[in-house]
Amino acid sequence: MRPRPPATAALPTPSACNLSEMPHMNTLLDTLRGSAAAFVEVRRDIHRHPELGFEEHRTSALVARQLEQWGYEVERGLGGTGVVGRLVRGSGSRRLGLRADMDALPITEANAFAHASTHDGVMHACGHDGHTAMLLAAARHLAEHGGFDGTLTLIFQPAEEGGGGALRMMEDGLFERHPCDAIFAMHNMPGLPQGRLALREGAAMASSDYATLTLTGVGGHGAMPHRTADPIVAAASIVMALQTIVSRNIDPLQMAVVTVGAIHAGKANNVIAHSAALELSVRALDADVRRLLEQRIRDLVSAQAESFGVQAQLECEQLALQTQLAAAPMSLAEAAQFYEAETARYRSIAHSIRLQPQ
Repeated sequence: MRPRPPATAALPTPSACNLSEMPHMNTLLDTLRGSAAAFVEVRRDIHRHPELGFEEHRTSALVARQLEQWGYEVERGLGGTGVVGRLVRGSGSRRLGLRADMDALPITEANAFAHASTHDGVMHACGHDGHTAMLLAAARHLAEHGGFDGTLTLIFQPAEEGGGGALRMMEDGLFERHPCDAIFAMHNMPGLPQGRLALREGAAMASSDYATLTLTGVGGHGAMPHRTADPIVAAASIVMALQTIVSRNIDPLQMAVVTVGAIHAGKANNVIAHSAALELSVRALDADVRRLLEQRIRDLVSAQAESFGVQAQLECEQLALQTQLAAAPMSLAEAAQFYEAETARYRSIAHSIRLQPQ
């Protein structure tokens, strides 16, 4: 979301309260554990009824209903199916946002447990059911026990999985209607031991860009390849060449990923296809690296296609909100400096918490 990068996303709730006035952190956790079972059931209910981006009607209704019961002022419909809850305490001017995403993925669930997806071909495989349940748990606790002075804004975002739901909410006036000095979020991390928190200075989550490459050649009979311009051979070469971008063009101290996740071409073993399509996922933690990745992909695809005598059409869709950077309240350099100190603060809080696996 625009106001701040999510560098301190691992501990959003303490930042909503005056820590000096809060109970001991472990007492806080004991209080939260007392209601954990109810929110486990909320998470399982959402998991059982997953909804794709901009189709989160049931989920958003559940969220809105709960927030209203706890005394939040609720606005629905931002970004289509987004939900915003607002809670004001005291007369303080500080405005804090907490955010979670709600959408599922177009994946068929193979699990057999009782709360497995009941929607064929749709599954909460990225944990957004858990994110929504966690923020709802924080929402109730803050409504009942929060000792903050200011405005708390809870943002339940639709369509995080490639749909640009954050941008849609912003275009609908999210920050004009609900201005925030900072926004915090949390993301689950498969592979991280239960009961652990992960913090990182700088960007914590990578940009996620989607690219589609269509190669058009000359099809023909598999026994006469010399009369064709084979897009599948070209695609195979491009897949391998793309792997050299990270290993040979990106600073080894930087992070980047170029993944070819899908290739579509041909229908018969003895026919050389007329075209081939590749779908790419491109990720980075730095804006300059991100721009370099796109440029090198374009250069490499163009050169490879020409060498094989095929035509290449590359369509890149940048999903992060590059157009919003100019309107941000601080520069990226200023944000990095700000959050270096903020992350250190939250790291000290994290060390004070004795989390026990449940």
